[in-house]
Amino acid sequence: MLQQYKEENQIAVLSDIHGNRLALEAVLIDIKKRGVKKIVDVGDSLYGPLDPIGTVQLLIENNIPSVKGNEDRLLLETHEDNPILEFVLGNLKPEHLSWIESLQMTSIYQDFFLCHASPTKDDKYLIEEVTREAVTIKNPFKLLQELKDIKQKIILCVHSHLPHTIYLVDGKFIINPGSVGLPAYYDDNPYPHIMETGSPHARYCVIARKNGKIDVENIAVSYDWESAALMALKNNRTDWAGWLRTGRAFL
Repeated sequence: MLQQYKEENQIAVLSDIHGNRLALEAVLIDIKKRGVKKIVDVGDSLYGPLDPIGTVQLLIENNIPSVKGNEDRLLLETHEDNPILEFVLGNLKPEHLSWIESLQMTSIYQDFFLCHASPTKDDKYLIEEVTREAVTIKNPFKLLQELKDIKQKIILCVHSHLPHTIYLVDGKFIINPGSVGLPAYYDDNPYPHIMETGSPHARYCVIARKNGKIDVENIAVSYDWESAALMALKNNRTDWAGWLRTGRAFL
């Protein structure tokens, strides 16, 4: 028999929307259908060659608590020769920049600890280890050490765009909901590597708690990813268009 949870014991976790309003709309509709009332966003909400203003308006209108991701932070810093940043900043209004500025790098929501990447750096993977040879899950003892000062038992982190639920021997859970708006990408920091989910779906998770137990449901939602890809092409980003259409990335 399926375990039933009251809606107040459930929370939907979003992240890495990257200005993909179409994906965010589909996810919000899915959340409403499931009767989940509480939603949090774990950053990198607006950066991308898509629809930053439509995205930020949805986040503000729905009063979704958010933290600041590394590419949210970039919107507030001096930058040169970055067409995506110029596109995003050219679309946002002063009140939207004020909203980004108000976000913190880490936050506590109820008894969840939220950080975009790691608790101390917004651009360092918490779960994954990137080497010259591969991307792997970190040694559990290294994760215990990195999280030793975090008192909350549930840590929400993202940045890699890959859904994960990691359980540590001290009782902590590290949960990555995956990316709402960008299912794959290439990066060269600290070494060239790719992150890919293998499909173009918008991803998020729902966490449910009852009697001390925690269930995590990773959800992949269909949406009009072809239209999202066309937005990227309109802004001269064939790489993003490919990632959005396929959920795959290539070096």
